[in-house]
Amino acid sequence: MAKAAKKPRKRTKPAPKAQPKRSIFWWIGVAPILAVRWGWRLLMVALLFTVLIVALYAFVNPPTTIYIFSETWRLDETRREWRDIESISPHMANAIVAAEDANFCNHWGFDMAAIRDALEDGGGRGASTISQQTVKNVFLWHGRNWTRKALEAAITPIVEAIWSKKRVLEVYMNVAEFDEGVFGVGAAAPWYFGVDAKDLTMRQASLLAAILPNPKQRSAKNPTAYIQKRARSIAAGAATIRADGRNACFEG
Repeated sequence: MAKAAKKPRKRTKPAPKAQPKRSIFWWIGVAPILAVRWGWRLLMVALLFTVLIVALYAFVNPPTTIYIFSETWRLDETRREWRDIESISPHMANAIVAAEDANFCNHWGFDMAAIRDALEDGGGRGASTISQQTVKNVFLWHGRNWTRKALEAAITPIVEAIWSKKRVLEVYMNVAEFDEGVFGVGAAAPWYFGVDAKDLTMRQASLLAAILPNPKQRSAKNPTAYIQKRARSIAAGAATIRADGRNACFEG
């Protein structure tokens, strides 16, 4: 009698080896490396995003800012009317530069001489340029803290590299606050003087520049003796930068 054929044995797969548990010491050693690696990736993504937004705003007017949005939420309504720099009186541009940053056309975003003077003065005076203030107003938040200042210092050279000086000044004049809930020269001119931004006189422009950077505590409509004196000084400074060509980057 023939023997029954033996059935082939099924090969069983060896059980997978259990992964060894990683000790706390392994994680302590690897965690910093992972943190640095992912930190750099996040930094590169943030940098790329910032460059793209800055490049976009070189041609597209910012629809709002963090501060304008928060003030609109708080007040229910804000006044703002965007104006191209060609639609704003040239007196205003000269007054703003004379008041806030006389060397605006001659620096790359930071006025090193003003920074040195501020340090020698013990921090009693400001050294922020119009470029820095534009970065703060458009991309960041208000308030004094090192995080914001560090971001401001990082973004300012990017803005200077991509935007023209004329564009920096144009954006600044449209986002600066001139009274509570009043943003930009286009809204400030009729608010204070009942005139269009393109019709501002030198005195009116100087008064508007004189209330910066504290428009909530100062008024261009009812100027104090100090504001009137400051406005006269700004008008003289505007004549000076016009005469010596320090307004060449935004006028002419």
